[in-house]
Amino acid sequence: MLDLRRLNVLKEFAAQGTIAATATALGYTPSAVSQQLSTLEREVGTALLDRTARSAELTDAGRLLAEHAEQILAMVEAAEAVLAAQNGVPLGRVTITAFPTAAVAFAPVLAQSLHEHPGLQLVLRQSSEGAGKRQVAAGEADIALVDDWTGQLPDSLSGKLRHHHLLNDPMVLAVPEGHRLADPDRPVDLRRLRNEAWVVAPPGEPSRAATDRLLAGIGSVLSTAWEFEGLGTILSLVARGIGIAAVPSLAALSGNGGLVFRRLPGRAPTRDVYAVARAATIQRPSINATLRALYTAAHEVSRALVTTLDSTVFGEKAEE
Repeated sequence: MLDLRRLNVLKEFAAQGTIAATATALGYTPSAVSQQLSTLEREVGTALLDRTARSAELTDAGRLLAEHAEQILAMVEAAEAVLAAQNGVPLGRVTITAFPTAAVAFAPVLAQSLHEHPGLQLVLRQSSEGAGKRQVAAGEADIALVDDWTGQLPDSLSGKLRHHHLLNDPMVLAVPEGHRLADPDRPVDLRRLRNEAWVVAPPGEPSRAATDRLLAGIGSVLSTAWEFEGLGTILSLVARGIGIAAVPSLAALSGNGGLVFRRLPGRAPTRDVYAVARAATIQRPSINATLRALYTAAHEVSRALVTTLDSTVFGEKAEE
C-alpha cells in the first residue's frame, strides 16, 4: 500500500525540482527526502527518479505517480474533512505558522478563543518570509498567517488555497523614547526627517520596498540608513537610539521597551494580513473553529492598536 507521507514527498519533489529544495520546503534534511523517495520506489517496484552524482529528476513513471499523488492526497484530505464534519466537534491538532509580529499579536486572543474546545490542540509556530504558505500547500501546516504588501489577492495555487483577510496593517514611525517625536503633541513631518539615521530592512524585502515608497512620496531618499535583517533587530536598534524606522503597526504589540510609535501622515503604506488554509480542509470542524477564532483575534488586535496605543501608535490625542 502506498504511504501518503511518501507520496507527499514525491509531489513536493515534482514541484521543487531538486532534493535540496524539497527538503527546505518540507522542513526535512536532504538525506531524509532521498530515503523517503527510495522507500517509495521499493514500494511501487519501479524507478521514480533518474539519479546522477549531482542531480536527480523524475522518470516517466515518477511523473505519472506524482500527478496521481496530488489527486490522491487531495481526495484523502477531502474525505477526512467530510467525515470530521459529520461529527461536528472540533478535535485534534491544528498547526498554525505565522510571521513573528502576527504570532506575538494573535497568540493570546487565539489561545483564549480556542480554550472552549477541550479536544482541540493548537500548535503555533513562527515562520520565515514566504515559508508559511508553502508549508500549508505541502500539508506541513494547517493554516498560515501571511502578509502581503501588493494590495492584490495573493496566488491561490490554482484554487488549492483559500485566503481569509484578517486585517490591514499600516506602517507607523518608530522612534526612541528620547526622540523629539516621542512627544505626541509634535506633528510628524517626514520632510524634516530626511537627514535622520534610518534603520531599514535590506533591499528586496517587502518592508524595505514600502519604506522606499513612503519616502519617495515626499521626494526623499534614504541618505543615511543602517540595514539589518529582522524586525526585532531593527526595533532593538531604534530603542537604543541608533536611528528611526518605519514599521508595521503590529510591531507596537511586540512588547519592545524604549520605543514610541507615531502615525505617519497621509496614506501610509499598508500590508494585508491573511489566514491561508487548504480548500479541502475548511469543512473540518477544527479548521473552521480556528479560522473563526482568528477572525475574533484580528478584531481584538485591531481594537488594541486603536484603544491601548492611541496616544503613541497614532501620535494624536483622542479629541483630535
